[in-house]
Amino acid sequence: MWVKALDIILEKMKTSGFDFSQVLALSGAGQQHGSVYWKTGASQVLTSLSPNLPLHEQLQACFSISDCPVWMDSSTTAQCRQLEAAVGGAQALSCLTGSRAYERFTGNQIAKIYQQNPEAYSHTERISLVSSFAASLFLGSYSPIDYSDGSGMNLLQIQGKVWSQACLGACAPHLEEKLGSPVPSCSVVGAVSSYYVQRYGFPPGCKVVAFTGDNPASLAGMRLEEGDIAVSLGTSDTLFLWLQEPTPALEGHIFCNPVDTQHYMALLCFKNGSLMREKIRDESASRSWSEFSKALQSTEMGNGGNLGFYFDVMEITPEIVGRHRFSAENREVSAFPWDVEIRALIEGQFMAKRIHAEGLGYRVMPKTKILATGGASHNRDILQVLADVFGAPVYVIDTANSACVGSAYRAFHGLAAETDVPFSEVVKLAPNPRLAATPTPGASQVYEALLPQYAKLEQRILSQTRGPLQ
Repeated sequence: MWVKALDIILEKMKTSGFDFSQVLALSGAGQQHGSVYWKTGASQVLTSLSPNLPLHEQLQACFSISDCPVWMDSSTTAQCRQLEAAVGGAQALSCLTGSRAYERFTGNQIAKIYQQNPEAYSHTERISLVSSFAASLFLGSYSPIDYSDGSGMNLLQIQGKVWSQACLGACAPHLEEKLGSPVPSCSVVGAVSSYYVQRYGFPPGCKVVAFTGDNPASLAGMRLEEGDIAVSLGTSDTLFLWLQEPTPALEGHIFCNPVDTQHYMALLCFKNGSLMREKIRDESASRSWSEFSKALQSTEMGNGGNLGFYFDVMEITPEIVGRHRFSAENREVSAFPWDVEIRALIEGQFMAKRIHAEGLGYRVMPKTKILATGGASHNRDILQVLADVFGAPVYVIDTANSACVGSAYRAFHGLAAETDVPFSEVVKLAPNPRLAATPTPGASQVYEALLPQYAKLEQRILSQTRGPLQ
């Protein structure tokens, strides 16, 4: 299906008169964690493609597994526990690979295939991520996995940027040779295959820059720099962080940075995002965003010490469910006045984000920018609370297709990276984000006092719901 999709998109571009001869370099992004299994002999087919036929007709018999496992697969809990046990526990695996074992991560998916379908595994000569698979189609040979997307497999040592022998051994035999060696994300992995030169008119010198995952590509598309943070305020809320010295934890993910090989990026996901904001708006502000905003404008920073936790569905970061409200005296109360409720929700959501980001080694710096995207980024009063809690200016950016734009930026960077030009230099002429909110004077004193309080209460709820932390 993916191969045919590429055929269709290139044919559409050709029909519309797109001039492929102008393309100097290309890169791309694939959904993270998914994997593609090339059957023994597939590489010969890839290197001898006929320009007279579409790709999908020629590659039909090249895969040992016809349905690729993707990020939505959560059937590998047993393999996750086996992997963690092999390296000394969840925290040890996180320190090594940037994340504890997750069902969707590729190593655990490979382990399941090896255990349940050993014959298909033994007939596999190469395993690609979705990103390196797509790059391989353009190269006409197997593209290596890049460091950044490779960090989403529970297999790559994020410090040494090499496969972890202990993790490989715990997942499946002969795995290293099936994966190939990983490469820096800005690597030029080769020139485009002659198939594309002859069929579409690409120039023979067109460079293919290593493809990466959709989340790392979005970091590139949003042009994050050291100390910056991107907050996507959608159905669930996602945090992208640029880190210099990560401290991997049992929650969140640390990946190698896609645009700077010396640094890292982190990803934190919060499930109770805009659905929770909309629910409280409906209950406390008569279904009106303008009433919701009035509550944020009329209540003071810090909410008089009233703190709230609002998780109508089981939260990922941290694993808590339910609504918990605490008065200034730290007593749990059953309800707040409507305006206090709204501020408690928004302050609580952003304090949680800051606490968990700092847990992964993030620190707000004097030059920190916060880039806000997603539905709630259109609400200025919500962004004001975000600026106040983090003590940093908030900018809004149009990130429609940010992974795609990031891939184009990365292709451009790949051309320049061989001359050591930093990514920020390559994208300096791109449109700038728009300033939306700056911290209110005195905000940092208010929240520096409240943040430890909020963290303590979170631990208290956690210990009540699942006993003492292991």
